[in-house]
Amino acid sequence: MLIFWNPRLAFLATPKAGSFAVEAALEPLSCAAMMRPAKLKHTDLTRWRAHVGPWLAEAAGGPFTTVALMREPVDWLRSWYRFRLRDDLDDPAHAMHGVSFAEFARAYTDPDSPVRRDTRSQSEFLTDGDARPDRIFRYEDMPAFISYLEDRLDCVIELPRVNVPPAVDVDLTAAEEATLRAAMAQDLRLYDSL
Repeated sequence: MLIFWNPRLAFLATPKAGSFAVEAALEPLSCAAMMRPAKLKHTDLTRWRAHVGPWLAEAAGGPFTTVALMREPVDWLRSWYRFRLRDDLDDPAHAMHGVSFAEFARAYTDPDSPVRRDTRSQSEFLTDGDARPDRIFRYEDMPAFISYLEDRLDCVIELPRVNVPPAVDVDLTAAEEATLRAAMAQDLRLYDSL
């Protein structure tokens, strides 16, 4: 999460949606950067509205505009899979060793699986009841997001290419993808509304 005081802007760092690159580029311009631990870095809309937003609004004399990125849901899960595989390089006994993306996706569709419990959906992160951030940009339309930030922050922004996960097979059969999309219906509705 990045806080920009004068423009009263807050970037909510959706997990696996480019937050590392945004933080690398904009942290020097922010007045506060919550980058560790992950629980603070990835402050969701519910926590923002309950704690951080009201505190900042009181201190600044007005509310902050919230902005976030959302990745296409199936691509987002592919990114999670590649990210978790990277841990295998450091720990060959890691739980992802030998797990295919199809197996990972199948586990994600089971609400009782550890994969699902450990991987909060983007809609859970970006909504609080009917509330959503003031602006949500599609990760796939980064130029629109950058243009918005450049206008709000009055500067030119160039995002670095950082935190790139390894290239691996993340294909699904049509049936596997249909099952996954059914399980991600809430995320897909939110994404389609952007």
